[in-house]
Amino acid sequence: MIHNVGSIDKALRFIVGAALLSQVFWGMQTLWGLVGLVLMGTALMNFCPLYAALGMNTLKQKLTK
Repeated sequence: MIHNVGSIDKALRFIVGAALLSQVFWGMQTLWGLVGLVLMGTALMNFCPLYAALGMNTLKQKLTK
């Protein structure tokens, strides 16, 4: 699996995902908790299937000679 999620994107996904997941514990919508789990999962795996389908990549590639 090729990584396509950069460090800033990863941090934002994890923070927003955790916030959405916490709403489940406060008695809010369960659907938002599932969205939060997906965001946190993509952050932990450094891979977003939607980015791959759209040809996007937020990961800075290291240049090697």
